[in-house]
Amino acid sequence: MSAAQAARERRRTAGRAGIGAFVGSTIEWFDFYIYGTAAALVFDQVFFPELEGPVGTLVAFATFWVGFLARPLGGIVFGHFGDRLGRKKTLVITLLMMGISTTLIGLLPGYASIGVAAPILLVTIRMIQGIGLGGEWGGSVLIASEHAPRGKSILYGAFAQQGSPVGNSLSTLSFLLISQLPDDDFLAWGWRIPFLASAVLVVVGLVVRLKVAESPAMAQVIEKKQAARVPLSEILRKHPTLIVLGIGACTIGLSATYFKTTFALSWATSALNFERSDFLTIILVATLVQIVVQPFGALIVTRMRSWSKAVTLILLPEIVLMPLMFLLIRSENYGLAMFGVVVATVPHCLYYAALAGMLASRFPAHLRYTGISLCYQLCGTLLGGTTPIMGQFLLNRTGSITAVIAYAVFQVLLTLGCVLLLLRRPNHDDRAAARGPEPTRATALA
Repeated sequence: MSAAQAARERRRTAGRAGIGAFVGSTIEWFDFYIYGTAAALVFDQVFFPELEGPVGTLVAFATFWVGFLARPLGGIVFGHFGDRLGRKKTLVITLLMMGISTTLIGLLPGYASIGVAAPILLVTIRMIQGIGLGGEWGGSVLIASEHAPRGKSILYGAFAQQGSPVGNSLSTLSFLLISQLPDDDFLAWGWRIPFLASAVLVVVGLVVRLKVAESPAMAQVIEKKQAARVPLSEILRKHPTLIVLGIGACTIGLSATYFKTTFALSWATSALNFERSDFLTIILVATLVQIVVQPFGALIVTRMRSWSKAVTLILLPEIVLMPLMFLLIRSENYGLAMFGVVVATVPHCLYYAALAGMLASRFPAHLRYTGISLCYQLCGTLLGGTTPIMGQFLLNRTGSITAVIAYAVFQVLLTLGCVLLLLRRPNHDDRAAARGPEPTRATALA
């Protein structure tokens, strides 16, 4: 094979890896987001009918958080095997876990049919779903970014990141369509349709994912027998500061979505005068804007010489735009609310596109799956997944959206501070490139 043919084959392999990461992560995020939408709209009535009003909503959001509570466990378990056995094998397992658990939620009887067993089963299945997603994200990011040509790991990592807004859009669109049903039908069976549709999507995802080759970086780790015996132990011992900074750096990239799609949806349709379908349309438009705008974040950071300067320019506007979003929603004017949610989406989605590649570059390849999974999933548990709970708690306690606004601004500042400190740490991708090309015999490992 000539050098030109080899280069074309590497590009095709990288392209397949990017598409595989995108399709798989889209399905996984669709599964995860439909739960948040259902928690905001129906779960309090279907699974917690004895808890009325804001208390029932708060409890439904607590079950939403259970998925985030389980995600670090998934990151640890699948990070361990992903760093020892390879990225691809773990990604097939996590896709199946998410798809099966999501379908089971769609088949789960409500409280009226089986009593307290219904919410217990809901929480149990939600935990399994969370474990699956906890192992999915890191693998999707790495299968794409580690196939990337030199200097383009952030761009290729953005393939996996793009699955989040697309999955969110599909989730919102599905609920927007079924929200046209009469309320009784929506509560009785309509909300189940998106969950049951997951079974079909998983089959599509598996077909695509099984065609993706193992990443070159991981193939080299396997070939050279460099895999850590216990990745979690080694990373906590040698890189604890990276974990702490990585958790903070992920914050607004995760929580901003739940401020909009879960907390604000519930607030707008229960405490304000928005119709369910109207606010779902607002969220859908915002996520469609995110799909279009988000890739430019990876492009901006890749093109700018200073990653620190790039993320500062991207995140600073969110300090103003996030409060503006809540104030415009509070106006109860549909057009103003639409504008507020859309413009507040831009900064955090630009940042989210670049986050995966920046985070992955700070961990050595043989610990990378475990490292980035811990950062992302612990952030989801501690900060991202608690967003609807904290928002509803602050709103219940103060009766004002001001406290929620203050909490959102705090999360933006925390993210900015941590990512700037993180980017001062060594870039392991640059170090590997400086050592020169490695043997590539194992890169076709599948």
